[in-house]
Amino acid sequence: MSEDAQRPVRRTTLWLILAVCVAPFVASILAYLWWEPEARVNYGELLPAGPLPTAQLVLTNGSFFDFAQLRGKWVFVTVDSGACNEYCRQKLWKIRQVRRAQGKYMERIERVWLISDGGKPDAQLLKEYEGTYAAVAAGSAILGKLPFAGAQRDHIYLIDPLGNLMMRWPKDADPSRMRKDLVRLLKVSQIG
Repeated sequence: MSEDAQRPVRRTTLWLILAVCVAPFVASILAYLWWEPEARVNYGELLPAGPLPTAQLVLTNGSFFDFAQLRGKWVFVTVDSGACNEYCRQKLWKIRQVRRAQGKYMERIERVWLISDGGKPDAQLLKEYEGTYAAVAAGSAILGKLPFAGAQRDHIYLIDPLGNLMMRWPKDADPSRMRKDLVRLLKVSQIG
């Protein structure tokens, strides 16, 4: 083949190599600008992070409680009546089990049950979920800061170690998916 005949072949080869090298960059820019992924990694709904209002609450044992006591810890929060129906008991069970499933990291997590009325929980229930802070929050500004879809009692909330409300799980949340969310958070968190 003559020199003149090889020149177009070389040029075509050069353009093909250049296209293969540049194509991933162009595709990534186009995907960034116009493609929005439908799936997300987290199961819980991320909330606009913000601190809960400071309020001194009273625990069912009569001592005072403030969320500032739990700074530096991840905190599960559930809201329900002091009478605690079956759904309330399921939420308390879920947050206890998800905490226990963290193994050596479970000490990084606390649990709070905000009692939304004047009802007093059953002593046996409090014993069963020992370690859960059961605080009377009826009339507290804190209840007004917990966003909800449907009813406030439907959700389980998560507060970060800095005291910011940051996530909520839906009604009838799947504990294994909650655990996965928490595992990710504990893995990347340098605090709490």
